[in-house]
Amino acid sequence: MRMGTRIATLLVSVGMAASFTSVPALAADDDVYVHQVGTYDYLTQPDFTGLAPLSDAIRGATLGLGTFDGLDGEFVMVAGVPYRVGMDGLPSIVDPQRSTPFAQAIDFTPEASGPVAPGTTCANLGPVIEKLAGTADGIIAVRVRGTFTELVTRSVPGQSVPYPSLATVVAQQATFPLPGRRSVLVGFWQGPSMKGLGQPGLHLHGVTADRKAGGHVLSCTVGSDVQVSVQRAAGVVVHDEH
Repeated sequence: MRMGTRIATLLVSVGMAASFTSVPALAADDDVYVHQVGTYDYLTQPDFTGLAPLSDAIRGATLGLGTFDGLDGEFVMVAGVPYRVGMDGLPSIVDPQRSTPFAQAIDFTPEASGPVAPGTTCANLGPVIEKLAGTADGIIAVRVRGTFTELVTRSVPGQSVPYPSLATVVAQQATFPLPGRRSVLVGFWQGPSMKGLGQPGLHLHGVTADRKAGGHVLSCTVGSDVQVSVQRAAGVVVHDEH
């Protein structure tokens, strides 16, 4: 559905409705919500038109990910600094007034952290996150940092109306192999109760420690010094367009 211009901000708490069941695990922080503009379902319509300024999602936040109007680059926020990664693969600090069709952010304070066994791939981080958080449901903010023996990120070119499918856009992606780079990857694990709000499962964007490369994470393999940190959010606040 296209998000209307006059619909009030939507608050979705874990356990709020039948499709958002409560999770008896590591207690979610009742005071901390993921703030986001748009939804993953909105992107898959497909519609990539910006709904609100990035600032609506990232105000007061320290960790986040998303994209920009027309899918013009990848958004990643690390340690409170917002970056855009374009088709050149280079992170640059971005104006928070830029419009976004989808962005998620949280004031990240880790509740649990632990090492990851060397050789673990990003595709296999789910059990690590579940063990730390005590659940695979709800919405969990995730930070993965250290040296990666294999890391591939991507960005996609900006699009214009009429928008192609998301799959068609992804087929035009530029990829950036970053083996052996110390990096920080940030994002969210979203379980079944959060269906439609964000990308299912684990969604990560990242930047290298020297801030010279980054993007949407396609794959990774962790080295000997990688740590995962998690924070269970109480729910999601979805900001509609003005």
